[in-house]
Amino acid sequence: MGFFSKLKELFTSHKELTDEFYEELEETLVMADVGINTTENIIETLKKKVKENKIKDAEGCRELLKESIKEQMKVPEDAYDFENKKTVIMLIGVNGVGKTTTVGKLASTLKKQGKKVLIVAADTFRAAAIEQLTTWAERAGVDIIAQKEGSDPAAVVFDGINAAKARNADTLIVDTAGRLQNKKNLMEELKKIDKVIDREFPEAARETFVVVDGTTGQNALVQAREFNEVAPVTGVVITKLDGTAKGGIAIAIQAELEVPVKYIGVGEKIDTLKKFNPSDYVDGLFEQN
Repeated sequence: MGFFSKLKELFTSHKELTDEFYEELEETLVMADVGINTTENIIETLKKKVKENKIKDAEGCRELLKESIKEQMKVPEDAYDFENKKTVIMLIGVNGVGKTTTVGKLASTLKKQGKKVLIVAADTFRAAAIEQLTTWAERAGVDIIAQKEGSDPAAVVFDGINAAKARNADTLIVDTAGRLQNKKNLMEELKKIDKVIDREFPEAARETFVVVDGTTGQNALVQAREFNEVAPVTGVVITKLDGTAKGGIAIAIQAELEVPVKYIGVGEKIDTLKKFNPSDYVDGLFEQN
């Protein structure tokens, strides 16, 4: 049974708002990967709203629960301001989460808005990563800056910045490695790339998106937190987010990292990267009942 099917059963099986009701609600949210801290905040907010609105039965607090969840997921008004500036977007995340695919989809999305987009293949460690990204660049109809496998990623980014300036690109999207010999090497490499961008392109707005796989639950939150410690993350992209039992991870990441989920991947095709709307997302999850 999925996350929100369990919620429906919870609301219909409990007539009164007892301690048992709140305990079951807490367990349901935690099992859906909302996370303990976020769950506690949601329930605390819910209890406050129930008291303020003098709600007596479980069914009556359903809408209040939706409101409580939405409050944990607000996206800042300036979340997409980068679309109207010269911007460098660095995508980070472990291998297998759909990072390279997301680069291609994001490039296509921005190009359709009339932006001149340039992609940098800075994942020089993984076999076939450059080839894969080149294919996505062709699909998106944008240029790519790449060197041979094993090249210094920071040097490739340096070339990409020079090309972006020379071609007057609006957006430079940097794909990065998701794995090196060990985690320390990977994180040091990301720091090095970050410094090159700061030094060579200080006038550009900066965005760093961590890409996570929505089906991996709490692992996605752990990954996002680890990457955030190395390269301050400005947004999260959640791939494979289909709103099933593990749909709560979007709530947990946004609430616990205090970093907005900016995009979600909802399919394999190039036009399946969507801006994240928390209100629509929560409403959609509840409608699955």
